[in-house]
Amino acid sequence: MRGTTGWFNFTLGVGLLLVLLTTHGFAANPHCTDLGGVILTNVGGFGQIDGSPTTMGVATGDLKGAIGIQIVSASPDFTSITVQHHWVTENGETLNFGQATLHGTFVAPGLLAVTEYTANLSGGTGRFANATGATSYIGEIDFNTGHVVLRYSGSACFAGSN
Repeated sequence: MRGTTGWFNFTLGVGLLLVLLTTHGFAANPHCTDLGGVILTNVGGFGQIDGSPTTMGVATGDLKGAIGIQIVSASPDFTSITVQHHWVTENGETLNFGQATLHGTFVAPGLLAVTEYTANLSGGTGRFANATGATSYIGEIDFNTGHVVLRYSGSACFAGSN
């Protein structure tokens, strides 16, 4: 009987230790979710910020809301454009993205195909307060009409119980 009790206590102790370690591990690991949608904006949407052109429009999908993009700099041929996002979801949460550089190639006069464009999420407000992640974009910019259409996909990770 004494050996059975000792074995039971040992097994119970190891089990409790595993539960505690697993629970701590789950709390420390972020919960990530896939993101996807479309951005529709107009170049020159709200004028200029510090002499830089802007776009203004809407985002659909998982980050549905309003988006403005400041064009911070561009290569002389406009195939490499550095931008700063200003994004507010329909719930009023802001998304903080670092500056991102869009790369593309002209497929017709004034029509830029966006071939490489990734933006990194580094927090915001509301449920995005401590979120991290990245979104990639493909699409086109029509400099003749000022129209921008981009498809975004990526993920956002939320710490703890979000």
